[in-house]
Amino acid sequence: MIKDLKYYYNKAIKEGFCLGALNFSNMECLQGIVEGAKEMNSPIIISVSEGALKYMQEDYCIALSNIARKNKGVFLHLDHGKSFEICKKCVDIGFDSVMIDGSALSFQDNIKITKKVATYAHKKGVLVEGELGQITGIEDEVSNDISHYTDPIKAKEFVEKTGVDTLAVAIGTSHGAYKYNGDKTLKFDILKEIEKQLPNFPLVLHGASTVDESVIEKINSFGGDLKSANGIPKNLLKKAVKQHNIVKINTDTDLRLATTMKVREVLINNPKTIDPRDYLKLAREEVKTTTIKKIKELFFSKDKI
Repeated sequence: MIKDLKYYYNKAIKEGFCLGALNFSNMECLQGIVEGAKEMNSPIIISVSEGALKYMQEDYCIALSNIARKNKGVFLHLDHGKSFEICKKCVDIGFDSVMIDGSALSFQDNIKITKKVATYAHKKGVLVEGELGQITGIEDEVSNDISHYTDPIKAKEFVEKTGVDTLAVAIGTSHGAYKYNGDKTLKFDILKEIEKQLPNFPLVLHGASTVDESVIEKINSFGGDLKSANGIPKNLLKKAVKQHNIVKINTDTDLRLATTMKVREVLINNPKTIDPRDYLKLAREEVKTTTIKKIKELFFSKDKI
């Protein structure tokens, strides 16, 4: 297996699959992701947000990530970096890829900061993801009430002027566990126009958790209150991958839900439990199961290696 993230992005465009970028914020979640990918013999992107980096503390996060990256095909990515400084720090401490999220800035300011990050990161051999357009929802430091779809014409200018390796686009996905108030759809017409302007260019979807109904039901049965939670239908994501140039799909909420489901289940069924290992090891297994399911259904399958 070639340990080159750009290689996999190019392969994904040619063969109609994508890589999963799965977020983690503790050791058990990271282990579950990596163990699932190993079992499937699949490359995987382990993503950490600024919030998770602060929560885990930088030294611990990097130490654990370096252990994970001893496995072939595991890549470390900064998700939604909000400043040049955080991106530079992650480049300097050995990340494989960083995202600079200037989507809340003006178009020109977004270009300026993204180009600055790309220029620095590329000197160190690190890939850079930019974002144009905004998606709704809340995830760590990312919070938007209004969706701004990606402008295809501006997307071409953005990529040309910044030199990014991948572009996160806004076509109707949403952060968090509450993604739709109305019809569940994605703007494939916008995606097609983006691809006309940027043929064979690697594109990324954020906020693409499917929010499994059975997981929500189980969480609620064990005292949760997620009754209106909903996600992106799998058929829409499969269409984005199979028929378009989506090479990376970010998943965070589905892993949080898997972890929460198992912890609630164990503690409700075993009220005398006080050892965190009793529920965290089972949460780790649930994350592994979720990762394997994602790889089989959507990401990178065995027959692609």
